[in-house]
Amino acid sequence: MAEFWRSTALPDLEARRSCQQNSCYRPHAHDSFSIGAIDSGTSVLTGPLDGRMRLEPGDVIIIPAGQVHACNPDQGRWLYQMIHMDQAWVTSLAPGGEASRLFDGIRVLRHPELHSMVSAINDMIFTDEPREPLQAQFAVLFTELEAAAPAHLATSYADPELLTRLASVMYRLRTDQSNPALTELAESIGMSKFQLIRAMRRVTGLSPLAWRQNARVVMARRLLREGRSIAETAHALGFTDQSHFHRVFRAHVAASPGSYRG
Repeated sequence: MAEFWRSTALPDLEARRSCQQNSCYRPHAHDSFSIGAIDSGTSVLTGPLDGRMRLEPGDVIIIPAGQVHACNPDQGRWLYQMIHMDQAWVTSLAPGGEASRLFDGIRVLRHPELHSMVSAINDMIFTDEPREPLQAQFAVLFTELEAAAPAHLATSYADPELLTRLASVMYRLRTDQSNPALTELAESIGMSKFQLIRAMRRVTGLSPLAWRQNARVVMARRLLREGRSIAETAHALGFTDQSHFHRVFRAHVAASPGSYRG
């Protein structure tokens, strides 16, 4: 079961409350800055970490845009909250702006007061509080999050030169509905297929095909938030049929397109 709510006061602000019993998330990344809070049960966080890390009730997780991760229940049911927001907006409020430590990588914080603050702001989103008090609370939260010592910090570094070289490939993976062959993509930038796979993993954390699926799901979320129908969204993104779209979307979002669209 999942519940989503979008703020009418602040653009691109989305909240979630969820209860999961089965492992259902593939490694994925968001195009937004995300804050998570574990309410009950335990789960395992994987991604650009040195191994796996168990998350406990009361933990707060900070995930900058583009950071590959997956979080799934450890044993039985778990309850969690998520808040997704535009990273440029976060930058405008965060101490230090672009230099804020909030963007260094995935941070796990174990401070009970931070969990309470995240829960309170999530309540404000679900009750659709006005812009001014909501933004003021976020500014306070960002200051406290940056000041808190993390229990775990997974930093990431993307080679800018390699990212530039891969730009045309990533554009085609994101936009070409014909599902271009890896060999063709690799040859277009002077690489072998296996060099391309290694390079994509190095700069994104995902294989080319996994990155393509993630990019399509990111766009699907945008279209569904705009009110597009499920059939229209699936067709626009080149899925062969709605059942295929449904499977891919659920594997990344842990919710059906219908549940997410609301």
